[in-house]
Amino acid sequence: MKKKLSPTDKTTPKVITGVKAPNALNPHLKNILAKKKKQQGTADDYFQGIRNGDKVALSQAITIIESTRPVDQKIAEIIIEKCLPFANQSIRIGITGTPGVGKSTFIESFGNHLLTEHKKVAVLAVDPSSQISGGSILGDKTRMEKLAHQENVFVRPSPAKSSLGGVARKTRETMILCEAAGFDTILVETVGVGQSETLVHSMVDFFLLLLLPGSGDELQGIKRGIVEMADLVLINKADGDRVKLAKKTRIDYKNALHLFPPKESQWTAQALTCSAISNEGIEKVWVQIEKYIQQTKSNNYFEANRKKQAKYWLLASINQGLQTAFYNNETIKKELSLIEKAVLNNELSPFQGAERLLNLFKDH
Repeated sequence: MKKKLSPTDKTTPKVITGVKAPNALNPHLKNILAKKKKQQGTADDYFQGIRNGDKVALSQAITIIESTRPVDQKIAEIIIEKCLPFANQSIRIGITGTPGVGKSTFIESFGNHLLTEHKKVAVLAVDPSSQISGGSILGDKTRMEKLAHQENVFVRPSPAKSSLGGVARKTRETMILCEAAGFDTILVETVGVGQSETLVHSMVDFFLLLLLPGSGDELQGIKRGIVEMADLVLINKADGDRVKLAKKTRIDYKNALHLFPPKESQWTAQALTCSAISNEGIEKVWVQIEKYIQQTKSNNYFEANRKKQAKYWLLASINQGLQTAFYNNETIKKELSLIEKAVLNNELSPFQGAERLLNLFKDH
């Protein structure tokens, strides 16, 4: 007969002394991470790797550029300085378009065509998306999986955490590294809307606008200024039962482009159709870009525009640096809330308040 268990026997498990369970973490992990941290390469190591076409070294160097750590920023400055003499030898192409237009599919199709032209392609992104969504470029990289794994292709997502201006600056610095690594065609994708198009336009040679069949400015939320910036308007998804509508849309935009003032580059923007999913019309895009490059180099606009862009980013970097220094100043931090309160209570005008803060900043 089995012994009847007492309530205590039922609820209290018997503890058997055994081998002590190990810690969940590797006890040597701390030492491994510390050793790995010490093994971070020098600026010259990264530079040599970049010049040798090592995509791992290139990725690591870009991560350092994107870092906000002071020690990384110092290394980044040296890397960029070393790479500069080998930069500016690529063709920089900006690509924008409304959500759902098929940018990632187009970039993969276009990138594969560039490979047949014996080009080395880098795909970068300017992503002003929120930290909540994390941006769409990571999804784009997944959809570009075949292209990303090609030997002569480099795909780099942008940090969605940063401000738009910060991301754009890092993207421009990343271009320098990619060019030093031998990538002769840089595709800069804007995955956001609004100001990102203007920033991308300020760092590329050729600006491509992708649209959907039947799209109109009022339907797609495209500002007139973005269409005016475009060097080529491309109606994507011209396949299946959308071919007829795509052709009509192309004619509409072709007529509209003639109404804009002449471009400083003296280039007349065209409107074309394509189907990225079936690779139809993709080769025509590269033909247009080659014509544009040839024309703008012959009339000296290409080089003049590069210099204009460099000046723009010089002044933008100065403004950003001054703004950061201003708001990080301890005196300003202490006085800002007080002056803000005085302005809100009509004790000071906004202009007087700003002048006082600026004078404090100059004195400290």
